[in-house]
Amino acid sequence: MANSPTGDSVITRVVRLMSAFDRDLPSMTLSGLARRADLPLTTAHRLVEELVRHGLIDRLPGGELRPGMRMWELAARGSQALTLREIALPFMEDVQAAVHQHATLAVLDHGSVLYVERLSSPDSPLDAAHIAQRMPLHAASSGLVLLAYSSPEFQREVLAGPLEKVTPETLTDPQLIRKYLAEIRQRGYVALPGIGVTEWTGIAVPVLGPGNGIAAALNAIVPRAEANVPFVVPALLTAAHGISRALGAESRHPARRP
Repeated sequence: MANSPTGDSVITRVVRLMSAFDRDLPSMTLSGLARRADLPLTTAHRLVEELVRHGLIDRLPGGELRPGMRMWELAARGSQALTLREIALPFMEDVQAAVHQHATLAVLDHGSVLYVERLSSPDSPLDAAHIAQRMPLHAASSGLVLLAYSSPEFQREVLAGPLEKVTPETLTDPQLIRKYLAEIRQRGYVALPGIGVTEWTGIAVPVLGPGNGIAAALNAIVPRAEANVPFVVPALLTAAHGISRALGAESRHPARRP
């Protein structure tokens, strides 16, 4: 039931509070949280006290607030992403060992790329594609793979825009994106430099699930000056095939070596 001046329900306001936390600001004061969630301070105080009582928000010794472990616990129960990560992790370790950079696993969620796992080289300067980070579909190699194997109706919806230019090289022309989507379906992989982070190249392949529907995108992120696509793609294909079979996909896989 909505009982706020804006007509927002209690659940909507709680979601706004929890969504205010991010990697750059994982904890904050009550007033800062209310401001970021665009809620009156009194409303935020009342809701936060309930969330603290249930363990969904923790209050630190200095008084700042952060998401509680109870939130992680509830989210992890029965999570498809958690099962996917557990299956994919051994195969991703093989990819990361081969490329010595980043291996990521991403899914399509609410119209954007959501990274659910990342293995990284400890000395890499890349500060992107973190777990639980989102990217626009058209601005990430993983996103283009997810989009390429989605329904034509969903593709039309995404390409109707607006398409944000994350970097100078982000694809924003719907016709050009359609061309790349067709190439991805034909080749089974994509390798585009600079579309999400200027200095890096994402090389991504599809991971299939039951019925051979798209389940995820497996991606290697490497410095664009060192992007050895013919070397990286076979490692990704082998890992993606193993993950797909473990998820229950048929033996046929759309990806092939360059």
